[in-house]
Amino acid sequence: MSIGVDLVYVPRIKDALPLAKRILSSEEFKQFETHARPIEFLAGRFAAKEAFIKAYNTLPYPELSSIEIRIADHGKPYIWFHNKAFDLSISHDGEYAIAFVVI
Repeated sequence: MSIGVDLVYVPRIKDALPLAKRILSSEEFKQFETHARPIEFLAGRFAAKEAFIKAYNTLPYPELSSIEIRIADHGKPYIWFHNKAFDLSISHDGEYAIAFVVI
Protein backbone atom coordinates (compact mmCIF):
# COMPACT_ATOMS: atom_id res chain seq x y z
CA MET A 1 0.00 0.00 0.00
CA SER A 2 1.17 3.51 -0.80
CA ILE A 3 -0.25 6.75 0.59
CA GLY A 4 -0.15 10.30 -0.75
CA VAL A 5 -1.42 13.52 0.78
CA ASP A 6 -1.39 17.12 -0.41
CA LEU A 7 -2.60 20.42 1.04
CA VAL A 8 -3.43 23.50 -1.04
CA TYR A 9 -3.80 27.03 0.31
CA VAL A 10 -6.76 28.20 -1.81
CA PRO A 11 -5.85 31.94 -1.92
CA ARG A 12 -2.58 30.98 -3.60
CA ILE A 13 -4.58 30.25 -6.76
CA LYS A 14 -4.69 33.69 -8.38
CA ASP A 15 -5.16 33.02 -12.10
CA ALA A 16 -7.31 29.90 -12.15
CA LEU A 17 -8.05 29.52 -15.87
CA PRO A 18 -4.49 28.70 -17.07
CA LEU A 19 -4.03 26.26 -14.18
CA ALA A 20 -7.41 24.65 -14.89
CA LYS A 21 -6.55 24.21 -18.58
CA ARG A 22 -3.22 22.60 -17.65
CA ILE A 23 -4.30 20.15 -14.93
CA LEU A 24 -7.94 19.23 -15.55
CA SER A 25 -9.24 16.56 -17.90
CA SER A 26 -11.81 17.74 -20.44
CA GLU A 27 -14.68 16.44 -18.28
CA GLU A 28 -13.28 18.09 -15.15
CA PHE A 29 -12.85 21.36 -17.06
CA LYS A 30 -16.57 21.33 -17.95
CA GLN A 31 -17.36 20.91 -14.25
CA PHE A 32 -14.95 23.74 -13.36
CA GLU A 33 -16.66 26.12 -15.80
CA THR A 34 -20.08 25.60 -14.23
CA HIS A 35 -19.10 25.07 -10.57
CA ALA A 36 -20.54 27.48 -7.98
CA ARG A 37 -17.06 27.77 -6.37
CA PRO A 38 -14.57 27.13 -9.19
CA ILE A 39 -11.43 28.14 -7.25
CA GLU A 40 -12.22 25.72 -4.41
CA PHE A 41 -13.07 23.02 -6.97
CA LEU A 42 -9.72 23.57 -8.69
CA ALA A 43 -7.80 23.57 -5.39
CA GLY A 44 -9.32 20.23 -4.41
CA ARG A 45 -8.55 18.69 -7.79
CA PHE A 46 -4.99 19.99 -7.69
CA ALA A 47 -4.46 18.57 -4.18
CA ALA A 48 -5.93 15.22 -5.26
CA LYS A 49 -3.72 14.93 -8.32
CA GLU A 50 -0.58 15.90 -6.39
CA ALA A 51 -1.45 13.37 -3.66
CA PHE A 52 -1.93 10.70 -6.33
CA ILE A 53 1.49 11.42 -7.85
CA LYS A 54 3.08 11.09 -4.41
CA ALA A 55 1.38 7.74 -3.82
CA TYR A 56 1.90 6.42 -7.37
CA ASN A 57 5.60 7.26 -7.14
CA THR A 58 6.77 6.50 -10.69
CA LEU A 59 8.97 8.41 -13.09
CA PRO A 60 8.29 10.11 -15.31
CA TYR A 61 5.37 11.68 -13.47
CA PRO A 62 2.10 11.47 -15.39
CA GLU A 63 0.51 14.60 -16.81
CA LEU A 64 -1.94 15.96 -14.25
CA SER A 65 -4.67 16.16 -16.89
CA SER A 66 -4.39 12.37 -17.41
CA ILE A 67 -5.38 11.80 -13.77
CA GLU A 68 -9.15 12.22 -13.54
CA ILE A 69 -11.22 12.70 -10.41
CA ARG A 70 -14.64 11.13 -10.79
CA ILE A 71 -17.61 10.90 -8.44
CA ALA A 72 -19.14 7.49 -7.65
CA ASP A 73 -22.91 7.00 -7.65
CA HIS A 74 -22.96 7.34 -3.86
CA GLY A 75 -21.09 10.69 -4.05
CA LYS A 76 -17.58 9.65 -3.04
CA PRO A 77 -14.72 10.91 -5.23
CA TYR A 78 -12.14 8.54 -6.67
CA ILE A 79 -9.14 8.72 -8.98
CA TRP A 80 -9.44 7.23 -12.47
CA PHE A 81 -6.05 6.56 -14.08
CA HIS A 82 -5.10 4.05 -16.79
CA ASN A 83 -8.54 2.42 -16.55
CA LYS A 84 -8.19 1.77 -12.82
CA ALA A 85 -9.92 3.33 -9.82
CA PHE A 86 -7.99 4.47 -6.74
CA ASP A 87 -9.26 5.53 -3.31
CA LEU A 88 -9.44 9.27 -2.69
CA SER A 89 -10.69 11.65 -0.04
CA ILE A 90 -10.91 15.42 -0.61
CA SER A 91 -11.82 17.92 2.08
CA HIS A 92 -12.14 21.70 2.23
CA ASP A 93 -11.96 23.91 5.31
CA GLY A 94 -11.83 27.66 5.02
CA GLU A 95 -8.82 28.56 2.93
CA TYR A 96 -7.48 25.02 2.59
CA ALA A 97 -8.14 21.96 0.45
CA ILE A 98 -6.59 18.61 1.35
CA ALA A 99 -6.55 15.28 -0.46
CA PHE A 100 -5.56 11.80 0.65
CA VAL A 101 -4.93 8.93 -1.79
CA VAL A 102 -4.37 5.22 -1.09
CA ILE A 103 -2.95 2.89 -3.72
